[in-house]
Amino acid sequence: MAQRLTQKDWLRLIPAVFPPIDKDPALAVLLDVPHDAEEDTDAWKARRTLVAEWVKQLKKMASSLHLSKVELIAYASVGSNNADLPETAYSVDSQIISSLYASDFGRSGVPVHFSDVFSRFALFLAPTQFSATAPLKNAARTFGFRAATMPGFASSMIPALRIDYGRVNERVEQIKQLLDQAECAWVHFSVDEQMRYEMQFDLRNRTAHVSSGRFPERGTAGNLPSGEAYIVPYEGEGEDESRTTGILPVQFGAQVVFYRIEKNRARGAQGEGTRALTEDQLLRREPAYGNIAELGFGVLADFGIEPIGEVLLDEKLGFHVAFGRSDHFGGFVGIGQFSSPQAVVHIDRIYIPALQPRVVVESIDLVCENKDPVRLIEKGNYTIF
Repeated sequence: MAQRLTQKDWLRLIPAVFPPIDKDPALAVLLDVPHDAEEDTDAWKARRTLVAEWVKQLKKMASSLHLSKVELIAYASVGSNNADLPETAYSVDSQIISSLYASDFGRSGVPVHFSDVFSRFALFLAPTQFSATAPLKNAARTFGFRAATMPGFASSMIPALRIDYGRVNERVEQIKQLLDQAECAWVHFSVDEQMRYEMQFDLRNRTAHVSSGRFPERGTAGNLPSGEAYIVPYEGEGEDESRTTGILPVQFGAQVVFYRIEKNRARGAQGEGTRALTEDQLLRREPAYGNIAELGFGVLADFGIEPIGEVLLDEKLGFHVAFGRSDHFGGFVGIGQFSSPQAVVHIDRIYIPALQPRVVVESIDLVCENKDPVRLIEKGNYTIF
């Protein structure tokens, strides 16, 4: 049976995610919809049905949650994760959202410019098909709202909304402090318990971020469910070249691809089967895809949360490395460095046994100037908690 959020869950969750700082703020639930039935999927339709239930619940509970209003704002799918949002969105009736397509907006929605939406609402929940984290992070800094982005959300993620995010925050803050002090991270991998590979990630000129599922300050946005600390490796935008280098193994299905990393970019890919060739061709066609955009450290596995096959949750379970766009995290690779807005990506490769059983993170050491290295992870497990 599918999980559902109860009234008790909402009364705990909304104040925990958005600690009160405004008097009776307005909340928008932001949702992308497919252009037509051909683009739709069962999971996407199920999410729209779930969101319709959420909006109905939240509207009934608005006064109890000290919200001035709750509104559903829909927009046409942008087709890829972290691409810019369209200029126009639509205020729509939640009762029709499960069967609504973008082609219906003309007769079933009230058009509104996104800049007006961002000005009118102080809080956002964004359970979208394609991640809106990057554009909402950037817009939050400009308009001062707070947003919890929930790309790919499914009812199977609801248990992760019920954990103690105070304890989660303590852990990710501890990792952040270590990352802030580090000049580099040395990561040692093994493949099939035989082959050994290493990566040096350049962490100079950067500070880390925490994604704890709490947004106590205006102008902030991030994932929910959450539970990670993350940092953008130095991308070589200054006078020095990036020192991020090595061989990064990633398992896709049964095949392992080995990326050759130089100066924080994947310059080529080799490995087994057809996936290596596909990845190598993509790197040649779209060099910005090869940017090492994030080093992430999820902690939710220690809270009993298991992977479900959705990146939003799975990346919060353990160590992960992202390729592509980084400007929304404080890096320098953005939309302008891709061939088109549709080509923009931020893709996480997650190193947990359920997703990459052939690849093991043997160790991660953080190297700090004038200090002994800190062993952060050994055999895939944190050593500091």
